[in-house]
Order: sequence, then C-alpha cells, then structure tokens
Amino acid sequence: MENYAQEIREFLKGQSGTAYRAFGAHPVEMYGKQGIHFSIYAPYAASIHLVGTFNDWNGWEMQRDDNGVWSIFCDNIPFGSLYKYRVTTADGAVHDRADPFAFYSELRPGSASVVWNMETYHWDDEDWMAKRSKNYTQPVNIYEVHAGSWRRIQEGREDAPTVEEQEFGRMLTYSELADTLIPYVQEAGYTHIELMPLTEHPFDGSWGYQATGYFSATSRYGSPDELRSFIDRCHQAGIGVILDVVPLHFVTDFFGLHQLDGGFVYESANEADRYTEWGTVLFDYTKPHTLSFMRSSLDFWLRVYHIDGLRYDAVSQLIYRNSRHAFDNLNDPGIWFLKNVNFYLHAEFPQVMLMAEDSSNYLKVTAPVQYGGLGFDYKWDLGWMNDTLEYMKLHPEDRRHSRHLIQFSMAYFYNDIFVLPLSHDEVVHGKATIVDKMWGNYEQKFSQVRLLYLYMYAHPGKKLNFMGNELAEFREWDEKKELGWNLLTYPVHDAFNRFLRELNHLALTERALYDTEYDPRAFRWLETPGCEDTVFAIARRAQNGETIACVMNFGLRPVQATLPAFYGTWKELINTDDSQFSGTGQIHDKTVNGLIRVAPLSGRLFKKE
Repeated sequence: MENYAQEIREFLKGQSGTAYRAFGAHPVEMYGKQGIHFSIYAPYAASIHLVGTFNDWNGWEMQRDDNGVWSIFCDNIPFGSLYKYRVTTADGAVHDRADPFAFYSELRPGSASVVWNMETYHWDDEDWMAKRSKNYTQPVNIYEVHAGSWRRIQEGREDAPTVEEQEFGRMLTYSELADTLIPYVQEAGYTHIELMPLTEHPFDGSWGYQATGYFSATSRYGSPDELRSFIDRCHQAGIGVILDVVPLHFVTDFFGLHQLDGGFVYESANEADRYTEWGTVLFDYTKPHTLSFMRSSLDFWLRVYHIDGLRYDAVSQLIYRNSRHAFDNLNDPGIWFLKNVNFYLHAEFPQVMLMAEDSSNYLKVTAPVQYGGLGFDYKWDLGWMNDTLEYMKLHPEDRRHSRHLIQFSMAYFYNDIFVLPLSHDEVVHGKATIVDKMWGNYEQKFSQVRLLYLYMYAHPGKKLNFMGNELAEFREWDEKKELGWNLLTYPVHDAFNRFLRELNHLALTERALYDTEYDPRAFRWLETPGCEDTVFAIARRAQNGETIACVMNFGLRPVQATLPAFYGTWKELINTDDSQFSGTGQIHDKTVNGLIRVAPLSGRLFKKE
C-alpha cells in the first residue's frame, strides 16, 4: 500500500484528508499474493481479532504497531464478505465492532462491514466536473430529498426487509431513483438535488442524522457503485448533487465508534463534554486524529463520489457549546475544526459548494478562513424562514403592524451569502406543512402559499425546497411513507404544482433573479404610496441591465395604485392569482404602465421592456 506509513503519521497529527487510503479494508498485493489489508486505529485495545464470513466468525489475530494501529493481511477473501473487529478491552470485555473506515455495510438490522472494491467504477461525467462551480452568479434551485420516502414501490412488499416497508411499500434503489428522480427534477426546474444523509445509520427514523459509517453509503438503497452511477447520471443530465453531512455527533450503538476500543478514541474522556441533547456522542475535535477522521470523510465523498456540495448539519452546535449562543460560550475546538476543514476542502475542491445550516448570529460564516471567516460558501437563512412563516400565519389585518417580518431579512442579507430554505425541518414534529401554516381557510391558504413562493423567488438568495412542498401537502412528512402523489389528481394541488414549476423555470431563465443576488446595488424596495401596509414591492437588476419587479399584496383588499417605479412598459411574467393556477383571474392586464392592480392575497412579477 503506497504511502501507508505517511498516511498513518498524518492521521495521528491531524493533517490527513485521505486517511481512508490507509484504514479500512483494501485489496492489495503483499508477499506475492493478492488479498485484503485491514487496519484500524484502536490505541486502548488489549487485542483485536478479525472475524467474518470468511473464517466463520472465528478470530484471526491482528498485529499492533507503536502508534496503536492494528492490521492484518489476508488472501482469498472475496469481495462482499462481511467482517468485524473483535476488540478485547484493557479490562477484558469483548465486543465486535464495525470498521470505522468501512466502505460498505450490511443492511440493517445487521451491522457488519462489507469488503468492497472502490477502484472499479468508471465515471462518465468529465464535462460536468470540468465546468461546475460555486454558482455565485448562476441559478441554484435545490430539491431536498429523503431517498427512502420520495416514492415507494408497492410490488413485492411482502419481501421488504422491514415492517414499515411491508405496509407502505419498499424503498427505491439508487438505480430506480436515477430512472425516476432525475427526469422529475429536470422537468420541474431544479438545478441540484440535496440528499439527506447517506452515511450508514442503524435507525430509519433518524433520517440519517445519527450515523455509524462515515465512509459507507447506506446499503438501504444499493451498493456504492450504484450510488456512484446515480450521481454520474445526475451530472450527465446537468443536475448537481449536494450531500447532507453530520460532523457534530455519532450514535451510541455499541458496534460503532462509541468507546471503540474500551477507551474514548473519537469522543471526549470527560463525560460532561461527551453527549448531546439528542443522546448522541460528540466528536472531540481537540484530538488531532478526530479532525483527520472527519476531514477524510468529507474528502472521501467529494473525491470518490464526485459530490458537488456539502451541507453541514447543526453548525451552530460546533460554534457554541450546548446550544447557548453567547460570546463566552464559544466552542473553540469546533470552530477550529470548521476553519481547518473548510480551508482544506476549498484548496482540494475549489469548485465544490460548502453550506452551513447555522441558526446563530456568528459573524463571517461565509467569509474565507484567511479573512477570519469559517470558510463556508453559503449559509441557510433561517432568520428569513422563521420571519416569513411567522408573517404568513398572521391574520392579514395584523400584518399591517408586522412589516418588519418581511423587510428585516434585507437588513442583514449582505452580511453573509445566503440560501433561502423551506426544508424538511419545517414540515415535521407537529409544525404543520408549508401550505397548512398559512392563515385562513382552504382557498385562502392556497392563495397565500402561491404568494409566499413568489416572495421567496423574488427575494435574493439561492432557493431550497423539501420534496412534497411542490404538491402542497397537508400531511406532515413521514419517512415511512411516500409523498402524497395522488394529490395531483385534485385540481387545486395540480394547479399549485404547475405554478411552482413555472416559477422555477423563471428563476432559471430571468438573469435578474440570479446573477446579481449578492450585489446590494442590484436590489431595492420600491415605494408604494397610497397602499396599505400589507403591500410590498421590490426591484432586481441583472448585470446586463435587465430589470424585474414584484408587487405583493398580503392584505384582504385589492390594490389599484399608480406606482412611480412602474412608468414605462412592464410585461407580466407570472401572476399568483391567474385562473390557470386556481386564482380568481380577475386581473388580465399582461402589460402595465404606472397603474398596478393586484388582487387580495396575491402578487405579480414583471419585467421591464
């Protein structure tokens, strides 16, 4: 194994980004034989034996070096074999452990690692990889997906591996997702698919956020090669792939990283610093090898799987300890981890997007590390999301006194580089779905959800929507069930779906909606003299001078006003109250000059001719 000793040294010093080249199970030639070399870092273990299907789970003794790395070379082990490390701790306890660097894992509820050859896949995405970028001046419209519940297959349910799949249908494979999800995303007008965590995890209900395998793509949907084929096909179709990653914590399941060798290898020895509010275990980034472990994991997904972007979960927990956002409670090891890893990834993968899910007000999240920032390219604008949804829940008469909920986001928007998210977190745990959050009766909710999305797309910032939002689901997301596709047989849901598709395509084609998003000179609030305080108007300008404007009426009375900014000829691009979208259709002027009419609870988008 080339550079094996150097990788080990760099891993221990916290300087490795490719430790997966040394650890785990690798096909190699040694002693004139072809075989598999296994390595694990377990400095506190008294002994370790390799067990698996190839030796009837009877141990073969591994050898320890001076660094606490245990290894063994074995010939005649076929790919696809299951294996674990049988660890005897210093106090004599014996536990079978999954490989922390496994590239593939046994299907849950099994927990063994799988010997897999990661060197055989051939990529056909050279053109995509050569031209991809961070997309600051390009449209980014993200479709967030939970792979196990986007759709389900009803045939053969009796053979599904879980009770839930037998009842609700089995999950799609990576190959089936490629056949169905890719054309759907293309037609719907999305540029990227964001996949909720695919790192191996024992419990379906964790959605992947409580992981055990940081180098192992979950076997729920197929093999590593099938996942790479899915990503390859996305790229060939012009679709980027963003992966949700979880660098904060891991599960306590005792076949995983927790007390791996009887000591605390990847977590803190101090119990007060070890656990999260969710009952999971915190990575201890004061340990250099822990930093190497996670940096190598992120490198692995980008290098080996050609992922185009990473969305870091729970960044505020890495910035602050125990969810208390205060300057005297900074998590210095977590901040160092973010700066160190992001600086490394930018150098290695300059075209990849790094995104932070951060609910704090920490400064310079998206500033480069060399300028004192955390080094992310984008940050989720959770303030915009919370303020906007709070506003939409209000009775329209009460909205007159809450204009700040709409306008405040632009007061801080240029402090960071933002993505506007309506994610999975907003449609679970009794929070109600996006359409159901709207004030009013059934018809009014649909009028307002169309208006909400017009405002979202007219507002600067890249866009992210969770699957099912486009169907106007009233049932909260349930990871055990597929989306409510039957809703599209109902005219009002089908009309909303068509509305959002048209809005998506405008976001991809109207330059004023994307190529100057982060230039404060390209945005302004427009005056609306004589209008009620529930009326807002904004203008956006593209680099080539093209201008769009949006007028939104969040009140219950129609607007008819002469707006100074609208002198000249303006062509309507979309009207949320259009009858084709199940609106009233009471306004038909497709071009305007000064006089603007907007129906109650609706909005219109125009382009200057």
